[in-house]
Amino acid sequence: MILALLGCNSEHKTPEEKAKRIHEKVFTVDSHTDSPWYLLQGGFDMDEKHDFAKDGSRLDFPRMKEGGLDAVFFAAFVGQRERNEEGNRKAKERVNATIDSIHAHLAARTQSAGIALNPDEAYELEKEGKRIVFIGIENGYAIRNDIGNIEEFYRKGDRYITLCHTKNNDICDSSTDSTEYNGLSDFGIEVVREMNRTGMMIDVSHISDSSFYDVLAMTTVPVIASHSCARAICDSPRNLNDDMLLQLAKNGGVIQMCILSDYVKKPEPYPARDSAFQSVRDKYGDFNDLTPEQEKMAWKDWDDVDSLYPRKLATIAETVDHIDHIVKIAGIDHVGIGTDFDGGGGLADCEDVSQLGGITLELVKRGYTENEIRKIWGGNLMRVMREVQKARVSNPRVGNPA
Repeated sequence: MILALLGCNSEHKTPEEKAKRIHEKVFTVDSHTDSPWYLLQGGFDMDEKHDFAKDGSRLDFPRMKEGGLDAVFFAAFVGQRERNEEGNRKAKERVNATIDSIHAHLAARTQSAGIALNPDEAYELEKEGKRIVFIGIENGYAIRNDIGNIEEFYRKGDRYITLCHTKNNDICDSSTDSTEYNGLSDFGIEVVREMNRTGMMIDVSHISDSSFYDVLAMTTVPVIASHSCARAICDSPRNLNDDMLLQLAKNGGVIQMCILSDYVKKPEPYPARDSAFQSVRDKYGDFNDLTPEQEKMAWKDWDDVDSLYPRKLATIAETVDHIDHIVKIAGIDHVGIGTDFDGGGGLADCEDVSQLGGITLELVKRGYTENEIRKIWGGNLMRVMREVQKARVSNPRVGNPA
């Protein structure tokens, strides 16, 4: 009789209780945030809890702990500028400055967090109760035209490169630009081969459909889409269509579902908002060649427009619709989560990292098992990372990253 009662109590745990237990138990990874931008501006401490309503930031270590997020990929982002020697030089300098700021910030906060170069190091940091930071580069523009920079970035701790951003570069066509190569350039083919050799994950978010298929035809290891959604649910060129999802599954890769609202559902027309944002772009020359102070002012104006003309954001439930679809098409082994926090990511009911448990709750409500949730929240991505790093032919680490 006692056993029967215990069984009854177990069966009648609320979804909230079950989700909380699972979320605390599984290893959770967010594959893409632009939070290092705050480090470059100075005066931002990841060890302090911030308020999104006051400063617009969506991630710090206390809120990671509150939201049950174990690990995060900090993106060293560089926007696409002129494709010439000067532009290339500045792109690499910007990425190196971002990576250096991450290392410096974490070196002063070893009690709360640490940088991981592989899954094993991440799991060790988790056991110590620390937050884990991986590093990625957003926009292969930073490679310049020097294939040796891929190895250099790897040795600095970078573990993936998003091949391009919103514009074409010397590697490939972007999903939101005109056709230049109809896929990878000749240099882009070299980049894919070198990233395979180096053990660097190839990130196909932002690249065009033809570039995506070229990458899959060339790569010898699985790839990732660090922050993308399903095009069948939201018809955006930034998202992957069903055939791309199928091919990604055949490749063994993983799509990390993004919570940037415009990729979750089509935004409603809002001419006043669009016009105000365009005015900010015009005022700051489309954010080209700004000083640090000008950049800070530009983003403040951008945030002011966002506050003045708030958009109707997608919800967690609408976001998990994408997971449902990806699982249906590609399978449970090929989906994860990459929020794009501090780069546009955020939902009506998930404005910062402290609220990420809501995604697990929605997954529980839809019948996902603990093992399936473990795969979605990091298991799939860590599997890909291991497979990619196995391909590295030289010593993966000589001392600590610079």
